[in-house]
Amino acid sequence: MRLNSMSTGVVDTTAPPAPATPAPTPATPPPAPSALPPDARLPDDLDTLKRMVRELLDQLRSRDRELSGVRHRLDQLLRRLYGPKGETFRPDQPGLFELLDEAAAETAGPAAPQPATPPAEPMPTRSKRTGHGRRPLPEDLRRERVVYDVPDADKVCPCCQAPRVAIGQDTSEQLDYQPAKLFVREHVRLKYACPNCTKAAAVPEPPSPTTPGSASLDLVDAPPPSGCTSSTPAAIGSTVVVVASKPAQPIDKGLPGSGLLAFVITSKYCDHLPLHRQEMIIGRMGVELSRSTLCGWMAASADLLRPLADAMLADVLLSRVVQTDETRLPVQEQGNTKTKSGRLWTFVGDRDHPHTAYLYTATKARDGPAAILKDYKGFLQADAANVFDGFYRPGDIVEVGCWAHARRYFHDARSSDAARAAEALARIGFFYDVEREAKTIIDDQKLDGPRADALRWKMRQEQTRPKIDAFKTWLDAQALLVLPKSPIAQAINYARNHWEALLRFTQRGFLNIDNNASERALRPAALGRKNYLFTGSDEGGRTTAVLYTLTQTCRRHGIDPFAFLRDVLTRLPQAAFRDLADLFPHRWAESQRDQVEQPT
Repeated sequence: MRLNSMSTGVVDTTAPPAPATPAPTPATPPPAPSALPPDARLPDDLDTLKRMVRELLDQLRSRDRELSGVRHRLDQLLRRLYGPKGETFRPDQPGLFELLDEAAAETAGPAAPQPATPPAEPMPTRSKRTGHGRRPLPEDLRRERVVYDVPDADKVCPCCQAPRVAIGQDTSEQLDYQPAKLFVREHVRLKYACPNCTKAAAVPEPPSPTTPGSASLDLVDAPPPSGCTSSTPAAIGSTVVVVASKPAQPIDKGLPGSGLLAFVITSKYCDHLPLHRQEMIIGRMGVELSRSTLCGWMAASADLLRPLADAMLADVLLSRVVQTDETRLPVQEQGNTKTKSGRLWTFVGDRDHPHTAYLYTATKARDGPAAILKDYKGFLQADAANVFDGFYRPGDIVEVGCWAHARRYFHDARSSDAARAAEALARIGFFYDVEREAKTIIDDQKLDGPRADALRWKMRQEQTRPKIDAFKTWLDAQALLVLPKSPIAQAINYARNHWEALLRFTQRGFLNIDNNASERALRPAALGRKNYLFTGSDEGGRTTAVLYTLTQTCRRHGIDPFAFLRDVLTRLPQAAFRDLADLFPHRWAESQRDQVEQPT
């Protein structure tokens, strides 16, 4: 048994005998390998060993951070695929790691006494939701009365044989359905003619060689009959026959009526039914229509409705605050097997300009929305995506942050740092509790716009602002303790980097705490693209923006989009509206209510 010739201090019992002349010892130790094999020979130099230990520890920490990030992304992916979509959080529910720590502490025995800490503030409790019962059916639904009578034999009293008298009835309601039906609307244009002029102008034609025996009326150079003021044959021809004019239609010389167009638009852009499914639905009604025909109808309807949609977008830009967001809209160009990513932008107006307008751009570049917002002056609320950074101009457009996005970062960091994420979520939850309390007071007291804004501003200054300042202090302290690239650090840095924008909702009562309204406005587009998959061109994307503008604004006001579109598609072609604002959905609904309330 001998030592090896490198004098490493490791006993080698299997190596062959060393040569007579020992190998020279290197002047400097070799660099530490990234991964040591099991039979690695370690140097006996103490300084080199220390450096190797430090390098290995650094590598271990780096791999732990990388593994933590991979686990976090994997958890997020699995949660998106199989987990719940909501971001609900119960601050009063203990976490799993806290329970494990308590179990380990009980196993290990009594721990050393810790300094007393002040009790935490009690979290506000939320009221339980009421149970769901059967709601009464609307009174305006058509009711068909079906009467059930007892047999004649039961109408005689078995005791005294006297006839029984009806004393009342038991009534129950059952909701039934009758399938929709297509019908044909015949447009009959009546013709009128002057009998005197017709007789004077009519002479028999010689029989046609191809159609023997046929005859027709023709105007010839003949003197006008008595009583007729026409003095020339041309005048006779212009006054012989008059035909009733036909109102302009949504599609000139087209097959569909306004009701069918409204049905197809509502089915696709509200109910997310792609055109190929509507093709089958209409086919079951007995009419065969190709999806290309339906697609052409949508484009023609959008061309007719585009001035109204543009007027709504212009009215949105008069708002004090506009919420905006964007989402992907796949577009498959002709001749290309792959889709490109167009963008659908939404602009949500305030309560004085209550529209939800959409804009389509072929790319994600900010040029299109920037052109829309070039003359806007007010508050713009959006998430912190880089595409929105160029919209904010000092003195003109003021950035308003979104606390829902800030909260989402902490919600996603629960798997890596449950304690800090839970504390942050609890603190942010208090801000939303104040907003819910203010909304309840406004609804109960039926406060109008200015008084509602004043109440929200007061509650935010008295209750929310102190909590936000404490949260900022907590963020600054935690930023020094967490790993720089960890998920919890990203959440903390997001809130700190956008703090001025996040704080701005406390400065105005009409500002919202988040821009969830714009995200809700894009949800129909997200659901729609899962069904119709893509649009056929950039022009199809612009059609989508116009029709979403009208249907989703109707949805915002609780208006039946079918009834609105059927009426507007009928009225728009018949006259050039000088004031398109009369056809804004909320004003249209007011005019409809006024017509119903007028006495007949």
